Amino acid sequence: MADPFIDGTPPSSFRIDPKCFEIRRAHFPDQIVFHAPGLKRYKTSEYSGQNSAEFVSISLTGASCALSCEHCKMAVLKGMTALPQFDGSLFELCAALADRGARGVLVSGGSDKRGRVPLLNHIHDLIRVRRELGMKIRVHPGLPDAETCRALGDIDIDGAMMDVIGHQDTIREVYHLDASPEEYQAALALLERYQVPTVPHIILGLHFGRMLGEWGALEMIAAHPPKLLVLVVLMPLTGTPMALARPPRMDQIADFFQLTRKELPATPVMLGCARPLGDLKVAIDRLAIDVGFNGIAYPAEGIVEYARMQSLEPHFVNACCGVTW
Repeated sequence: MADPFIDGTPPSSFRIDPKCFEIRRAHFPDQIVFHAPGLKRYKTSEYSGQNSAEFVSISLTGASCALSCEHCKMAVLKGMTALPQFDGSLFELCAALADRGARGVLVSGGSDKRGRVPLLNHIHDLIRVRRELGMKIRVHPGLPDAETCRALGDIDIDGAMMDVIGHQDTIREVYHLDASPEEYQAALALLERYQVPTVPHIILGLHFGRMLGEWGALEMIAAHPPKLLVLVVLMPLTGTPMALARPPRMDQIADFFQLTRKELPATPVMLGCARPLGDLKVAIDRLAIDVGFNGIAYPAEGIVEYARMQSLEPHFVNACCGVTW
C-alpha cells in the first residue's frame, strides 16, 4: 500500500463511503462496545458506572524504560500499578488485585534496548494467574523475540497488544530502536505460529504528527489476521518532544479509517484509548461510528447517543478494547 499523503497535499474535506458501514452490517451484529479500562477515571453524562478496580494495568518496570520514546517519555507507565513497588511476585500482586474485585489485568512495562518488555521473567506467574485466578490477561510485549512469543503461547492470554510500525525512520527517530519494519512483521508471524491472539495497534501520526508508515503497518497486519485491530491517533503529551505536534488532519484520519474497514472486513476494529481531546475527539469518535468500527475506548460526550442514532446497541465493558467477561 503506497503512502498517499507523503508527496502531495490531500483536500481538507473528506467523504465517508457508505460501503464501510455496509461492511460492518454484513459481518457484525448491530452492537457497539464502549470500553473504560481502569487506566484512568472516566465519567460522562452517558456513563458513570466505571469500576476502575475491575481491570488493572501493571508495569513490570515501574516508570523505567530503556527507549524513552519521543511520544511518551514514560508518561504512560506512571499511571500503572508498579510491580517493583509491590513486596511480592506478579502472581501475588494479581491475587491481591483479585481480592479487591479485579477480573483482568494488562501486564505492560518499559522496553529494553531491543524493544522487548521483560515478560519472560514472569511467565510462570502469568500461567498461575490464568489457571488459578481465572483472570483475563492482556500483555504488551513490545517487539517480542521468538522465545517470548513461544512462552506467551503457553499462557492462554486474551491478547498481545503490539504497536506495529511500518517505517524505518519512525522506528529509529521516535522509538530510538535499531530495528526494521520487517522485524515487526516477523514478530506478528511468530505470534501467529504460537497461536497467541494478537491485538495490534497502529498509531496515526506517530512520526511527530505525520502520516508515514501507517499503510505499511496495516499491510503487515492484514497478512497475519489479528483477533482485533486497534487504531489510535497521536495524542500530544505535555513534557514530551511531541507536546506541540499537530495530529493528522481529519481527512487523513478518515481515509485511513475507511481503508482499514475495507482491508479487514471481518476483523473487529476498535478506536483505542489515545487520541486528541476536545472537539477533535468528538469528531474522531463520530467518524469511527460512521465508518463501521466495532468499539471505542473512553467515548466522548454524546457519542453513546450518536451510536444509538445509527441503530447500534451500546454496551459498556470496564476493560481494554475487545475484552469481554
